[in-house]
Amino acid sequence: MDVRRWLLVLLCAFTSCVSADEVPVAPGKIMLASEAWDDYTNADGTGLAWDVLRRVFEPAGIQLQTRTVPYTRSIGLAQRGEVDGWVGSYRDEATGVLYPHWNLDSDHIYALGLTSTATPTAATLGNYRLAWVRGYKYEDYLPNVRRFNQIERRDGILPMLLHARADFYIDALTEATEVLKQTDDPSRFRLTHIAELPLYVGFADNERGRGLMVVFDQRMAVLVKSGELKPIFEHWKQPYPF
Repeated sequence: MDVRRWLLVLLCAFTSCVSADEVPVAPGKIMLASEAWDDYTNADGTGLAWDVLRRVFEPAGIQLQTRTVPYTRSIGLAQRGEVDGWVGSYRDEATGVLYPHWNLDSDHIYALGLTSTATPTAATLGNYRLAWVRGYKYEDYLPNVRRFNQIERRDGILPMLLHARADFYIDALTEATEVLKQTDDPSRFRLTHIAELPLYVGFADNERGRGLMVVFDQRMAVLVKSGELKPIFEHWKQPYPF
């Protein structure tokens, strides 16, 4: 074998090694953490998000395993690589993790307030005193927000609005609707759509996470194009985000 052929063989071998490293092989299971949101990420493994993720991963030979923890803890578990990712992140919400191209769903963001208060819009939010649950960081995703308080629990939201300690409570539609169920007189309150915020799986920044993220993006592209996810959203009576 002459020198030129020998160099060609070495170059081909080197290229093969680089390609194998750049396309990690996904493991046979994925562990995802999430807070327990009703009909979305139920602790028993049911819910819209879990159903979508099963449709994404299980046909690719990757079994979905779920772990229910408070939201901020789910982020920390993913950052430390103790789970493969967490469900329900806004884009670039946390550092030290990987975000895929495709979102999983969209958060339908609403403002809950009194009917006697003027109807807000995304452009006029800055004129009002707002409140939301600690950790959601809506100030990073909604325009013109200036005055806001973060609360620990959703228990006292309606009295807070009734006693004018805030003008509007901001939350996803499902959670805001649950809050509204706490009143005996829903006619005193109004829900107003404010924004659509894409929801992502935040993957662990390691070899497993990179491999699983590649599979996620590939499968989501196929599923959105085919429309296979629409029946899942219809089953859980949620708007189709794609």
